Amino acid sequence: MCMNEEQREETNIQEYSFNEYGQQASSFAIYNDPEYPIFGLVEEVGELIRVIAKAKRGDYSIESAREKLLKEAGDVLWMLNEISLMFGMPLEHIARMNIKKLGDRKSRGRIRGSGDDR
Repeated sequence: MCMNEEQREETNIQEYSFNEYGQQASSFAIYNDPEYPIFGLVEEVGELIRVIAKAKRGDYSIESAREKLLKEAGDVLWMLNEISLMFGMPLEHIARMNIKKLGDRKSRGRIRGSGDDR
């Protein structure tokens, strides 16, 4: 479920490249422990899954949880950005490598399955 133009206008959300996002998002980092984003990513993924699990359980619909999902996904993205920068791999680079990997798998009929060496 992608955000359409009307939804983007309603929420006044500007589109960013991964590089633009990464630079701006990183300016909010205030932690001292360099491992913080690693543990934070696990925590934020858990919070995202909690919202989905409660919807699956019937506490609310996924559509009514949209705002919660957006916020938690944003927190996951922020932590992932910090980790990627920690290792000198900007999100833009990771995204391009991933698309290349997926394209290669698709061309070889290996999208399904598991493991990195498909």
